[in-house]
Amino acid sequence: MNLPIYTVDAFTNKIFGGNPAAVCPLDAWLSTATMQQLAAENNLSETAFFVQENDGFHIRWFTPEFEIDLCGHATLASAYIIFNELDYGKDSIRFTCQSGELVVTKRGDKIELDFPSRMPQAVEPPEILLKGLSIAPELVLKSRDYFVVFENEEAIRNLKVDMNYLNQLDVVGIIATAAGNEVDFVSRFFVPNSVIGEDPVTGSAHCSLIPYWSKQLNKKALVAQQLSKRVGHLWCEDKGERVTMAGNAVLYMKGEYYLP
Repeated sequence: MNLPIYTVDAFTNKIFGGNPAAVCPLDAWLSTATMQQLAAENNLSETAFFVQENDGFHIRWFTPEFEIDLCGHATLASAYIIFNELDYGKDSIRFTCQSGELVVTKRGDKIELDFPSRMPQAVEPPEILLKGLSIAPELVLKSRDYFVVFENEEAIRNLKVDMNYLNQLDVVGIIATAAGNEVDFVSRFFVPNSVIGEDPVTGSAHCSLIPYWSKQLNKKALVAQQLSKRVGHLWCEDKGERVTMAGNAVLYMKGEYYLP
């Protein structure tokens, strides 16, 4: 069985920037075990699989180790493929997933994601989290992920993490963030117990970053950068129970994979 596969760099307008995601359109679902094996073989932070259902698509995302409930960059990458490679004639796509319904819309040269808002809440920081960070944070919150606020952008750029400590945390990820120098806010995202280590650009983290910084800066429209080595650019808006994040994407590779 030969099936199509694409690699798209998301939240960037140039090859080798942003976050690469594998995209696998399907006519019918493969087994969960097979999709997990394919994601491990791809060895990217996420592989997205989707199947057309009625007037939309059902989408699932897999890291090399496990299925995840929500992923921004692989959704943007999937939408890019649907818009540009699959002869899709509309400007809006409706995805269904574990986290509910996601609407993705073409906005000029960008693709906009409409995601649920996840405002982080104050928590008592675990000692192993603090030991795993080279710089002491000003504040520790939590939503799905630990949400660690630092004094300034320089702290985010200079931050080093010790995964020997962070791997003891039972959490999907750790968001490190601060107000930006030339954008509204900056961030980085670390993934314990994973081959990923540091994720280049993390759409799902912005489900928490957008409402937090919207409240802190008293503004709804925000511009963000994720300061990994690949760098990601996001244009965001806080809409109450929902957030939107828009970005560019570029096609890096397309081909086929072969299953017995």
